Amino acid sequence: MIRRTFLAASAAVMMAGSAFAMDKDDPAKDIVDIAIEAGSFTTLVAAVQAAGLVETLKGEGPFTVFAPTDDAFAALPAGTVEDLLKPENKDQLTAILTYHVVPAKVMSGDLSNNMTAATVEGTAVTIMTEGGVKVDGANVVTADIEASNGVIHVIDAVILPNS
Repeated sequence: MIRRTFLAASAAVMMAGSAFAMDKDDPAKDIVDIAIEAGSFTTLVAAVQAAGLVETLKGEGPFTVFAPTDDAFAALPAGTVEDLLKPENKDQLTAILTYHVVPAKVMSGDLSNNMTAATVEGTAVTIMTEGGVKVDGANVVTADIEASNGVIHVIDAVILPNS
């Protein structure tokens, strides 16, 4: 737990430097900047940094990110996050993270029940809208957080590709 917190804090500090490099006259923030500033995605930010995906998610996009909270990562079995952050598990970490990203801007108004959306990882997530929006069974707890390069939908669980 301490290691995860340290890694997350370290990644947030390292990435914060690039967040402040934005033009001060431009109020729009990218997906990474928003995740850092929110404060509830420190594990996600650490994982994105460990996977080498920071520049990609700061890129032009558009992207839709289903962003698991720190609590969602904490609900994984003990040691899972620490193992995924090891350099030898970078490919597995990258697959999990890119499964949370759709290479298009998908707002909540664009969703329909039993819809599928292809992810950057290569497989599709299933979106259900009856009784609240779910992505592969994870509840969308906050939708439509717009960024300069896409949109973030906050989810309450880490979703995993079948492959």
